[in-house]
Amino acid sequence: MTTITQSQSPTTDTTDTTDTAPPLTRPSGGGLLLAVIALCTAVTAANIYLAAPLLGLIARDFGASPSGAGWIASIAQLGYAAGLLLFAPLGDTADRRRLVGVLSAVAGVALVAAGLAPGLPALAAAVLVACAATVVPQLLVPLVAERAPADRRARHVSTVVAGLFTGIVAARVLGGLAAQAFGWRAVFFGAAGLTVAVGLLTAVMLPAETRPRTAANPFKAIAGMPGLFASSAGLRAACMRQAGLFGAWSALWTTLTLLLTDADGPYGLSLGAAGLFGLFGLVSTVAGPVTGAFVDRFGAPRLVTAAYALTALSVPLFLLGGHALWALCTGAVLIHAGLMAGQVANQTRALAATDKPAVANTTYVVAAFIGGATASALAGPAHDHWGWPGVCAIAAAWVVAGWLGGLLVARKGQE
Repeated sequence: MTTITQSQSPTTDTTDTTDTAPPLTRPSGGGLLLAVIALCTAVTAANIYLAAPLLGLIARDFGASPSGAGWIASIAQLGYAAGLLLFAPLGDTADRRRLVGVLSAVAGVALVAAGLAPGLPALAAAVLVACAATVVPQLLVPLVAERAPADRRARHVSTVVAGLFTGIVAARVLGGLAAQAFGWRAVFFGAAGLTVAVGLLTAVMLPAETRPRTAANPFKAIAGMPGLFASSAGLRAACMRQAGLFGAWSALWTTLTLLLTDADGPYGLSLGAAGLFGLFGLVSTVAGPVTGAFVDRFGAPRLVTAAYALTALSVPLFLLGGHALWALCTGAVLIHAGLMAGQVANQTRALAATDKPAVANTTYVVAAFIGGATASALAGPAHDHWGWPGVCAIAAAWVVAGWLGGLLVARKGQE
């Protein structure tokens, strides 16, 4: 755990955020600007999960089976992953004001195309483009971290991360309710309007940058990611730890609907009622600012330990929740609090670990995404073969692997 401690020292923080990045014309941590950035993060992040609650209506409209339309949600994740690799690293070299504006406009046009799609292939193509362009949050997080005062960096980062989780919750809960009232196409049209409006507002409000810019070359940035990952033990530890936390959350949260809606199971809820269970995700929004303050005061290592403790405690509660609703609800609260604590602490650590925060942030998010996607992919078959206990076993394995892997990387780094 000493890896994080040293990189959180005042000397390292000052070097990473001040010496290697020329100052902006006005601080990025201003209250109004920070609020707008958080709002932009929420609106754009919602686009990644927008299709998930609409799949039933989409399948019925196009005359497809629910499983036949289910791959649209996977296309959204694929598009986001592609956008992370292509666009997020450009935050170190390109004009972020222009990049945020262009990506917001492209995402808006693609969402309109999704709302007009005549069939599943056209819808999939539009969703792919929209989600590839919706990586704006990963351009804004490094900006906030770079320009925030060292003693308040985690609090500022946590505000933006809380916006991201709020967007995820809104997409799953409000998107489904809006689709029931107005149809799934209206949801895409509404998301397009919000994305363009908030994205362009954010681009206008972002402070002008005085740093020297180089020609934007995403492939050069991608090629540099393995070397950056290999050279920074702190970045590797942050990636490993968050992959474990996000994997545990993904395994449980993506398959929870199967438990809640199983007609032969203990709950037998409707899809609408099961969707409202996503409101527990608001715990992440509430925990964000508190977590950021704790990271600034006590340091990232203690918060990472607390995050793993909360997540580890949630797993047996989820197992018990296979038959007890109170345990399921308690586990949901704990795992969201743990995920948020780990996200803020690990992302703050990753951003301070190198002098290339945008590339480091991309590496970090991709690693967490891989951990979550792999756990989700295994959770479905585990549920088919061993039921809900099999899903909980996958989550437990990710908690153990993430903690031990991060500890081993930190010790090898000799920091």
